[in-house]
Amino acid sequence: MDIRYLRYSSLVVAALLTPAIAAPAGAQPGPMHIEPKRATVVGGVMGGIGEGVAGGVIGFALAGVSDDRADDLYERARDLIEEGKFERAIGDLDRVIEMKSIRADGALYWKAYSLNKLGRKADALGAISDLQQKFKDSRWAKDSKALEIEVRQSSGQPVTPESQNDEELKLIALRALMNSDPDRAIPIIEQMLAGANSPKVKDRALFVLSQSGSARARDIIGNVAKGGANPDLQLRAIKYLGVMGGGDNRQILADVYRASTDPAVKHAIIRSFMVSGDRTRLLGLAKGETNADLRGDAVQQLGAMGAHAELADLYSTETSVDVKKRIIQAMFVGGNADKLMELAKSEKDPTLRRSAVRNLGLMGASRTGDAIKAIYQSDTSPEIRKEAINALFLQNNGRILVELARAEKDPAMKKEMVSKMSNMGKSKEVTDYLLELLK
Repeated sequence: MDIRYLRYSSLVVAALLTPAIAAPAGAQPGPMHIEPKRATVVGGVMGGIGEGVAGGVIGFALAGVSDDRADDLYERARDLIEEGKFERAIGDLDRVIEMKSIRADGALYWKAYSLNKLGRKADALGAISDLQQKFKDSRWAKDSKALEIEVRQSSGQPVTPESQNDEELKLIALRALMNSDPDRAIPIIEQMLAGANSPKVKDRALFVLSQSGSARARDIIGNVAKGGANPDLQLRAIKYLGVMGGGDNRQILADVYRASTDPAVKHAIIRSFMVSGDRTRLLGLAKGETNADLRGDAVQQLGAMGAHAELADLYSTETSVDVKKRIIQAMFVGGNADKLMELAKSEKDPTLRRSAVRNLGLMGASRTGDAIKAIYQSDTSPEIRKEAINALFLQNNGRILVELARAEKDPAMKKEMVSKMSNMGKSKEVTDYLLELLK
């Protein structure tokens, strides 16, 4: 037999079979049907090849067509689910399951999902059971277990997080129970925090607990914040107390701060004071904390809160140059341009004055460009003048740099400005000026 004929016959079969999928007139799309006339033609063509080869080619073609049909039905069902048309989606999903395609496990999952949405809880659990029994290694297995927990919880069946072996499922069950029965969930969370669960499970359990406004939940989180767990979990508890807010939680944080000797704990509490809006306690730490690093951290958090007046008062009484630098940075973070301009002009310490000028350069040309220009023109210190040039560079403020360069008589300062201009973004003023210098 000529191999070319075999190849030709295979192409003919594929061409004939592809359009041959048709359902009986008036029927819903279902399992594949081949029109009798086309089947006869196919049989005639394949007759010259031999029954074995013909059967293999037809089988291969039918399998490909079947998978394509299953894909189409599956995708249509997913679209129907997105539109909330769950009954119609189930019809298509059942056909995919009957075809035993590679989409069958996914079809079972979405069938269970749709049944649950329709309130048919028992049928949904049945579909989940079929999926778990028939497709033990399916990539839908974990999702099906999570869906099972959701279905059972919504139908009033008991959900037991502690009985789950899989961590993700344990957390899903925990959230479900917290929503439906918080009085029962909170003691379970307390046991999970004290037990041999992984740090991840404990962390998420603590987060779920932080969503409760009950006094018992606050007490448990407070106990962890006081050191009643591993150090990482303690820091998490401190963070959650800040997010939860409220006078009681802030008081717990204050008590933990006083009792702790761990700098990491103290830094975490300072950040939580900022998150909870506790300006009073932050100001107290910024004034009275003996550790300069912690004092500086409190200052920075005040900056994030926009505490302009408090920062100005702190600056006037602070003795540490490093902490004063952090106050200047906090003023920048808080957007206090007026105070920074004042310090850039009047501060006696050159290091702090330079810091004020540098932070002005980070605040945007429209707000501080003219002030930086005035500082450059009035200050006689080369270091401050260079800092002003750098601040204008940070703003990409080519207009003022060109103005200053045109008027500058000091060759060294002019060279400094041109050097900065050569590294700036596109600016017509700068380009024109540089071209002038080349003439």
